[in-house]
Amino acid sequence: MAVLVMILVLSLIKSGVSQRNNTENNINTPIRSFCGRNPPINLSSLINNRNSTFTEIRRQLSSNGVFYARAQSLSLGDSVFGLAQCRNYLSTAQCVACLDAGVSELDSCLTGNGAYAFFDNCFVRYANYDNFYNDPNVVEDAGIGPLGICGNQTTSQPATTFTQDVGGMLSDITDATPKTSNFYVASTTQITSNNATVYAFAQCVGNINKGICESCINNAYTSISNCLPSAEATFISVGCFARYSMTPFFNDNQTVDITNFLKGNSSSKVPIIAGAAAGAGLLIILIVSCLLFLRWKKSRTTLEDSPELKGTINYNYKDLQLATNNFSEENILGKGGFGEVFKATLEDNSIVAVKKIQVWDAKAKAREEFENEVKLVSDVHHRNLLRLLGWSSEGSNLLLVLEYMPNGSLDRFLWGARKGTLNWKQRYDIIFGIARGLAHLHNEFHVKIVHRDIKSSNILLDHDFQPKIADFGLARFHPEDQSHISTKFAGTLGYTAPEYALHGILSDKVDTYSFGIVVLEIISGLRCTDMSSDKPSIEDYLLEHAWKLYENRKHVRLIDETLDVNEHEEHVKQIIEIALLCTQSPASKRPVMSEVVSMLPKGLSLGNRQLTRPTFIDHHRRVHIGSPNKHNVSGMPKESDTKLQLQSVEAYDEVHVMEKGMNVQKRA
Repeated sequence: MAVLVMILVLSLIKSGVSQRNNTENNINTPIRSFCGRNPPINLSSLINNRNSTFTEIRRQLSSNGVFYARAQSLSLGDSVFGLAQCRNYLSTAQCVACLDAGVSELDSCLTGNGAYAFFDNCFVRYANYDNFYNDPNVVEDAGIGPLGICGNQTTSQPATTFTQDVGGMLSDITDATPKTSNFYVASTTQITSNNATVYAFAQCVGNINKGICESCINNAYTSISNCLPSAEATFISVGCFARYSMTPFFNDNQTVDITNFLKGNSSSKVPIIAGAAAGAGLLIILIVSCLLFLRWKKSRTTLEDSPELKGTINYNYKDLQLATNNFSEENILGKGGFGEVFKATLEDNSIVAVKKIQVWDAKAKAREEFENEVKLVSDVHHRNLLRLLGWSSEGSNLLLVLEYMPNGSLDRFLWGARKGTLNWKQRYDIIFGIARGLAHLHNEFHVKIVHRDIKSSNILLDHDFQPKIADFGLARFHPEDQSHISTKFAGTLGYTAPEYALHGILSDKVDTYSFGIVVLEIISGLRCTDMSSDKPSIEDYLLEHAWKLYENRKHVRLIDETLDVNEHEEHVKQIIEIALLCTQSPASKRPVMSEVVSMLPKGLSLGNRQLTRPTFIDHHRRVHIGSPNKHNVSGMPKESDTKLQLQSVEAYDEVHVMEKGMNVQKRA
């Protein structure tokens, strides 16, 4: 009965209402700004597109009641996608004034093709990609992390009372904000020991889903509640903004009634409250219902309660079954070793890719790969990493819901049906994007992640041919305090670094090696397992073929014959040299991916670095090792190869199975 009484009490709680009416503190105080580090292709083009984008955003915000706007300008190569959001308590004039201040703040950003600015009253952002429209956490550069700011004055109110009263209001706002239609709440509370009023609000950026908003607002609550008993605090993030202050910054009539959004106060509780007087009978029904629910809950995978899954959606299996037309053959995008991937159209007409994992028993490796991929990717947000939208797990039915990539996988453009259709700029952008995605996994994410299976079929292309790294089923966390870890080999021969294939030594340099191989494929249009057309021997796979051409200063002959490089020939040759640098052995000779990102934009030469003959592994489980001596391009001695057997046939057999991959898009 005590439970029912508590529900009744909670249902009567309402947010406090201030009697003060004061908005004089609505000034455009800049809080934080950031300018990206990736230079534009053409500065004047970027500026023109940026101006056009913000002109359109200003037009939208000039309409009464509009607080969120976005626009884009795609002319002349340096595309600009922009958005701005004002606080809902502002007038139209105040909103436009804040936008103008934000645009002025970003005018000086000339070194990067993306930037943002935070003010108390608004948030302004632009970039040369549009992924952040629906998921603001997608980033290209490091440095866009959340920030909590505590005021430098402690309240004059009794600290304990102030903390309890304001903390309760912040908790209510945190609970209610993701449930409102516009992800916005403004509320006030009066300190019980005095007549002082505290103002607070929270707001998520427009056009995102409830899960992303909820995750962001929870982070905001943790941050600013830790500031108590400070008289004010602010939390800023690309996904949400929250603030409380004893100084009024919105009017009394601008609060939001959140009673129906608070825990225990939905309309579904009305019958329970009405039945409280009926006595213990209803309580027994309630207890039985809870037990049945817990039994059902226990039968589901523990993934649902995993703290790593913030921001992702737990989809209903039947909804996904309907969206794929019962996983019909005509909706198949790709097939792999652990299942199939389907094109799905959701109820809101958005298109996604659904990866269906086949599981034959409770201990199947596929389930392990599924759980690994969900937990790893759910919190990774970068424009060059495929975004996990959600998942579904009901018994043996394991589903991943992923971004849909209209142009499919990279391999179909290199040797599939669309071979030869990519020009050099597109190929270079793909190379650069893959490098940025890996650099984020290795150096910019809060933990280091090694993908372990970088290959052309795991690189997907969006509508603008920007690359996204996919298939994290084999990815692993890498402890920061260890240079490498030892693990059982799993990957794809031809793309895998020798030290990992032979000895299971895993480090981020394994991904660097795979990246180098993919770059050679992109430039040559050849598979890494293709034999050289010049000398058809079993040893002349792509890496060795590329090395021999470089050795004789003829690596320009590696370039895909369908590719017209013209004035870019020297640039392409330098990228080939960077790819060969990435495949060096031992692993210590390879650059980290953040170095590669800095080398690629201007096609920087190797400088004083000298290349050594790589270690080659073929698909017949043989290793071909050249001279360990350093050589430069000229006068390189040729030594006979030493052939070693791979130590583990079992490892190769596993790789042979994994080589099928799990392509999110159909291979041509």
